[in-house]
Amino acid sequence: MKKLLTRLLIVGCFVMNGAVALNAQTVTNVTTQQVDKTIHVSYDLDKPAEISLHLSIDGGKTYTELHKLSGDVGKNVAEGHKTIVWDVLAERESLVGDDVLFLIKAKQNNILEFTVKNVTFKMIYVEGGSFTMGCTSKFEEDCYSDEKPAHQVLLSDFYMGETEVTQALWCATMGGNHSFYHKGDNFPVEGVSWNECQSFCTALNDALSKELPDGYRFALPTEAQWEYSAKGGNNNRGYRYSGDNHIDSVAWYSSNSKSRTHLVKTKKANELGLYDMSGNVWEWCRDLYGNYSYSVQKNPTGPRSGTYVCVRGGYWGTSAGGCRLSTRWHASPNEHNPIIGFRLALVHE
Repeated sequence: MKKLLTRLLIVGCFVMNGAVALNAQTVTNVTTQQVDKTIHVSYDLDKPAEISLHLSIDGGKTYTELHKLSGDVGKNVAEGHKTIVWDVLAERESLVGDDVLFLIKAKQNNILEFTVKNVTFKMIYVEGGSFTMGCTSKFEEDCYSDEKPAHQVLLSDFYMGETEVTQALWCATMGGNHSFYHKGDNFPVEGVSWNECQSFCTALNDALSKELPDGYRFALPTEAQWEYSAKGGNNNRGYRYSGDNHIDSVAWYSSNSKSRTHLVKTKKANELGLYDMSGNVWEWCRDLYGNYSYSVQKNPTGPRSGTYVCVRGGYWGTSAGGCRLSTRWHASPNEHNPIIGFRLALVHE
C-alpha cells in the first residue's frame, strides 16, 4: 500500500432550519495516524453528537462521506476523547497526494431514537442551565407550602422522554402490563411502583447497552430535571402549565378527561417538544420527598433519607391547580397506584 498523505479539516457546528446554532458541539485536538492499512482519526468532543467522517482528494473543493469506519462514529457518540478507524482499502484502491483532506462533522443529537422489540421511543435533548425551582412570585397565590422556598438550581445536560413510558414499551421491556385503566399500546403505563420503575430502567439499560452513548444510562428523572424540562428548559416562556397558560390545550385533567387516561402525545407539546408533563398521569421522580431550602444547588438528587418518593405533573382527575409546574405530591415507593406512571431520563453518570 502506498504511503497515505493526510491533512485535516474540522467542522464542529450543526445546522438547524438553515441557521448555524450558537451552542454547537466542538471538535478539538484532532490528530491522524496511519496504522498499517487504516487511518486513525482521534479527536475530543465536548457534547454528545452524531459524528461522520468525510474525504476530499481535491483540496477541499468536494467531499465524500466515508462508510468503512469503526470506533467513535455514527449516532449517539458521547463527549470525551474519541477515535475513528477508517479501513482505507475496503473503500478505495489507494490514497495518495497532497490534496487529501478529512472533514469531521459533529451534528447535535437533539432527538435520540431507540427501539425495543419493535417499540420505538424518543429521548429529547435538554440543554443544561440555571432556573428557579419551586413556587415563584408570579404564581404565589396558588402555591402550597411544600413548593417553597423558590431556589436556584443548576443542571447539566440530559435527555428526557418525549412522552410518558407507554404500555407498549413497558410490555416490550418487562413482559407484562400492570395498568388498571384503559389499556392499549400508546396509553401511559400506570399502576407500577417506584421500585418496579427502577427494575424497568435496569432492564432497559441492559437491552440497549450497545446503543447507548458511552457513560449514559436510563433513569427516573430527578425532581429538578423534571421541573426544568416541564418549564421548557432554556426555552422557558413562563407558562403556568407545561407548554401553555391554557390548560385544555396541553393537559388531560378533571374537566376534560372523562375520568380516564388518554393516549400520549394527543395534546400540545411544551417548548422542548415534550408531551403530557401536565396531566394524564402523575410521574415518578428519582428523589425522596423532602423540604426545599434557600441554597443554590447543582444537580440536586433530593434528601438522603425519607419515607416517600416525589411524583409530579398532576393526573386526569386533578383540578387545574394540580397540574401547575411547581405542584408536588408524594407516594410510597412500593405503591401501585393507577394514577401514577413515569417518564424516562437519559443521564450521564
